[in-house]
Amino acid sequence: MKVNNRFAAGAASVLAMTAGLATGQAALAQSEENAWFQAGQAEIEAKLARQPITGTAKNVIIFLADGNGVATNYAARIFQGQQKGGYGDDNVMHKESLPYLALSKTYNTNAQTPDSAGTAVAFMSGIKTKSGVIGVDETLRRGECADVEAATIPSIGDFAAESGRSVGIVSTARVTHATPSAVYANAADRDYETDVDQPEDCAVPDIAAQLMENMESGTVDLVLGGGRRNFVPAEVEDPEGASGRRGDGHNMWQEATDAGYQMAWDNETFAALALDHSAPVLGLFESSHMAYEHDRDNEPSIQEMTEAAITYLANNEEGYFLLVEGGRVDHANHDGNAYRSMTDGVAFDEAVAKAVEMTNQEDTLIVVTADHGHAMAFNGYCGRGSPIEGLCLSIDNNGEKHLDDPEIAADGKPYTAIGYLNGTGSIVTEQVDGTYFGTRPMLTQEEATDPDYIQQAMLPQSAESHSPVDVAIYASGPWAHLFDGTVEQNYIYHVMRKAFEGE
Repeated sequence: MKVNNRFAAGAASVLAMTAGLATGQAALAQSEENAWFQAGQAEIEAKLARQPITGTAKNVIIFLADGNGVATNYAARIFQGQQKGGYGDDNVMHKESLPYLALSKTYNTNAQTPDSAGTAVAFMSGIKTKSGVIGVDETLRRGECADVEAATIPSIGDFAAESGRSVGIVSTARVTHATPSAVYANAADRDYETDVDQPEDCAVPDIAAQLMENMESGTVDLVLGGGRRNFVPAEVEDPEGASGRRGDGHNMWQEATDAGYQMAWDNETFAALALDHSAPVLGLFESSHMAYEHDRDNEPSIQEMTEAAITYLANNEEGYFLLVEGGRVDHANHDGNAYRSMTDGVAFDEAVAKAVEMTNQEDTLIVVTADHGHAMAFNGYCGRGSPIEGLCLSIDNNGEKHLDDPEIAADGKPYTAIGYLNGTGSIVTEQVDGTYFGTRPMLTQEEATDPDYIQQAMLPQSAESHSPVDVAIYASGPWAHLFDGTVEQNYIYHVMRKAFEGE
């Protein structure tokens, strides 16, 4: 009998599919006892039960870890998990537990690789603008004070204040630095922090002066961070004996004290603050930037400042807007010092956890993001649990945890888990004749895990650079579900405003 080849092929295919299905069902039954399988099923159930919150947000908190791109975030996750005694890679940071996630494109209108000023304007004011400018649109020519008035745009802080809400700023950087200044200032250059930084013919008040004007008018209620020098004349010492930088003789620190502001400059004065919203709060804990978390002494942590800010701002029944910046994650990366970047990143995450604990997701939108990334990179192939700040250790093919032997590169030397594409740790160094030559030194685990170790880098630079790679946005609360997919960075402002306005 002649057999129809198409029928035979179809029957064989059905039999194969049936056999494959049976095999798949058997495999599925076995995997139901697997912890990874069970965790996947539990996550599906949790996401199916999730419902968007679409009420009006009484409060909005935006957390910004400066320079905390996906690479730096990954490093901090591993580091935090390993500090807890685990392998690190399965650790879930507090911010990563927030239910909604998107990616943000960070470029400035004139820069593929952005700076912290142009990016801050994007998420604070809802537009993209040039690199290096504050509170102005892209029509401004950087450094031209005459352009500021026509180019000025309001911020989400202005919107919050106009709606009767309080406004707070927390930063481990100078409070006149790029990110915090985008809440309250309009400047032709991010570097115009004091009068001595501006051109002589600049008629626009410097950034520190604008902050004090905003505090006097009630637009900004609480400020905690670094940068005392920008509020004190050069001939005057601040409460900790450091000289100021102002050239106009304007002692803003003393004026705020005389006006009845609550002032803080160390742990003792910080602890003495009355957080009842009875007076403006100005806490400046360093002459310049605050200390790295690893080096912190006699100044509050970012978690403690966040807790104080929320306690203070929550006294306003109309609600509040709060910026919390982990500014020194960025600085450690610029220094090529991954250890301090990670320790500050973990401290930042603890601040997020404190805010989640203190607020209600039904009335508080929390957004956690970064302004840009860095040129941090990762080497392979490290065994599981290799210390993220140290050498890359070999994979154990018969178990989970790494072997104790380091991975060896083609030059016969071990290498670290983390490196940078450029920076002061470059293996390419300048010779006496002006040429450049590169060779890697031998490296021990003790050297690599030292908190002061500068990671090896490829290109020689005076400081490691930013990266243009997308950064993550994590969110919870009213309208947080609008964070989805890949978005422009200025979109963050529009979600925050939508949350404030409600339906």
